[in-house]
Amino acid sequence: MGDPIRDVNWMVKSKEIDSMLEQGSSFTIIPLDSGLEAEVTKICTGESSFVLKVWNRDSNPDVNCQYRLLDVLYNRGLSVSKPFGWGLDKNKNQVLLTSFDGAPINKVNKSKLTILAKILTDIHRFPYEDLDNSTLQKHDFVSYFYPKIEEHQDIKNLLIQLLESANLKQDYLIHGDFNLGNILETEDKYTIIDWTNGQIGDPRYDIAWSIVLMKIYVGERYGSIYLSAYLSQNQYTNEELELFEAIACLRWLLLNRFVGLSKNANTITRVKSILKNNIHLNESLL
Repeated sequence: MGDPIRDVNWMVKSKEIDSMLEQGSSFTIIPLDSGLEAEVTKICTGESSFVLKVWNRDSNPDVNCQYRLLDVLYNRGLSVSKPFGWGLDKNKNQVLLTSFDGAPINKVNKSKLTILAKILTDIHRFPYEDLDNSTLQKHDFVSYFYPKIEEHQDIKNLLIQLLESANLKQDYLIHGDFNLGNILETEDKYTIIDWTNGQIGDPRYDIAWSIVLMKIYVGERYGSIYLSAYLSQNQYTNEELELFEAIACLRWLLLNRFVGLSKNANTITRVKSILKNNIHLNESLL
């Protein structure tokens, strides 16, 4: 393996990166759990720890945009990692260096879920209006969140029907993938990572996707506690969020058909429960 810092052509770099380049620091490199889009490693110097994310797979997001969004959110006090720089590696893959902020949450309780609901609420209430369009963008909802939907007409037809009732409002900052794998914890401090899908969108979809993933991967009881915590801090109704949970669940079903999402022994049973209990869905979709 080459040098993870010196082998990057940095487009934007902080004084911390300059210091590492100048001092000829030696690094300890530790692989971290990586998603479908990028390779993630922890880089330790004698004084600090960082996270280096390299988009060396099929995904090709605008990392410059993500860097600038993180920079704004961090400097305004939101619970995000501090960005130190971005650039291109020897293979022209985009690279982002941020602070190391702990490990993903592996246990939840009512108190923790209430805190997470508050963090997501703070994100949705962030006044983004003074950000330029290149930092925070608005995308077509269906084409962005439902890739290859044309090949799955049963999901597409129901999605269109549900969206006609939803009155989609893309006028708030959303994270786009707020799940436990993207929430780091250290000493009761929480940090939200992976802002690849950060955009101007509908907060009802953002929380619904988060709740659906909670119900599928943690359990119905915790998903319901999480929903109640979010509703206590916002003005939405149960009926409204049930509709958006259906919209979000359709995304999980779609992605599962051609990506093969991670599953444990309870996953399919929990998905079937959501399909059975949501008035907008049915088990034939699975």
